[in-house]
Amino acid sequence: MAEPRKKSLISHGTAAQNRKARFDYKIGDTYEAGLVLLGPEVKSLRAGRAAIAEAWAGERDGELWLFNSYIPEWQAGSFVSHFEPRRPRKLLLKKKQVESLLGAVAREGVTLVPLEILFNDRGIAKVVLGLGEGKNKADKRHAIAARDWQRDKARLMREKG
Repeated sequence: MAEPRKKSLISHGTAAQNRKARFDYKIGDTYEAGLVLLGPEVKSLRAGRAAIAEAWAGERDGELWLFNSYIPEWQAGSFVSHFEPRRPRKLLLKKKQVESLLGAVAREGVTLVPLEILFNDRGIAKVVLGLGEGKNKADKRHAIAARDWQRDKARLMREKG
């Protein structure tokens, strides 16, 4: 008999995803930013336990930070917690990128939305940020109708053969 497989840690690929962001915002350009993390936070991310549904990126002292992202404590670590699960985390981008993003947010009224946290091929944690412009209710209803039509069309094509 086969032994039950142990859940493996994420070495590369998506660790956390904000699936609702593409529904709530029209995403323009996307940027990949590094993320300053502590050791237990990386282990918790590799276990796939993070949530960024309520997270947002913003400016503090001329730098970009990720606010309100939830990375829980690593349970296998020591009994003393060394970090807060919802603490602000610094984002690492080139200076020109930071300036252009902050300028776009101030000038055009767009929002920096974290779309996903991933591990690149080298195993380094990155955050994919999107410049998002808020959708109104009509746009959201149109997106729901288009998604339903695609689902119905696929069902009809399957039935026809």
